Amino acid sequence: MYLCNMLKTTLLNAVEAGAMEITRFFNGEFKVSNKEGINNLVTEADHAAEKAIINIIKRDYPGHFILSEESGEHIMDSEYKWIIDPIDGTVNFANGIPICCVSIGLEKSGEMILGAVYNPIMQEMFFAQKGFGASLNDHKISVSSKSEVIKSCLVTGFPYNYLDTKNGPLEVFERFIRKGVPVRRLGSAAIDLCWVAAGRFDGFYEHDLNAWDSAAGYLIVEEAGGMVTDFDGNKYSPYQSKILATNGKIHAEMLDIIHERKQLV
Repeated sequence: MYLCNMLKTTLLNAVEAGAMEITRFFNGEFKVSNKEGINNLVTEADHAAEKAIINIIKRDYPGHFILSEESGEHIMDSEYKWIIDPIDGTVNFANGIPICCVSIGLEKSGEMILGAVYNPIMQEMFFAQKGFGASLNDHKISVSSKSEVIKSCLVTGFPYNYLDTKNGPLEVFERFIRKGVPVRRLGSAAIDLCWVAAGRFDGFYEHDLNAWDSAAGYLIVEEAGGMVTDFDGNKYSPYQSKILATNGKIHAEMLDIIHERKQLV
């Protein structure tokens, strides 16, 4: 328990350090470049936040493995791995939209044990420790109680490629919205997951995520009483691309709709 408290302290310090850079640059002037693909932005603030986060982790745990969106893998022979998104929602951030955050998850021997997602613009800190529940600004949170998809409020994201594939993002999206189900797109998967955990959304699905997008958020959903799987209903791993996170009550129905085994009426 003592070690876990130390790890938690480092996690929260790292999240705060990254958030300070988000706050410093937000709505200011900064350099923006484009990575591979369309609208795949990276900003000066992403690099500054990543550097601040990694400095904290390496100071406290120099032997730990780190996986970060911008700098990739810092490979070490360790059972601990820190999975970092210095700014999730970079397009939002670059346009002055306050739906962006720092997201950090910590794995031990392949199991996520700690996760924190912090949006400093909205001053919302989500945190979870495996087996100890989830919180928003130190207040316990739990998923919603809706039991029908038709009465749910959902959130999703769209990749910039393969939109028109069978059961792809546009097809699945159309199945919901043609029946009047509200489906939002916030532009930050980490925040999407946290808002499911807090009961603001009843379900979140996305076709193409990276580990740093979901590592912290999926633990927060599970610890808030929700369910997270891949699109086949299998145990979720942040190292595969497809994710479905719900309050648990609509999970089976969501899977059926995604695979067109059921139609909304």
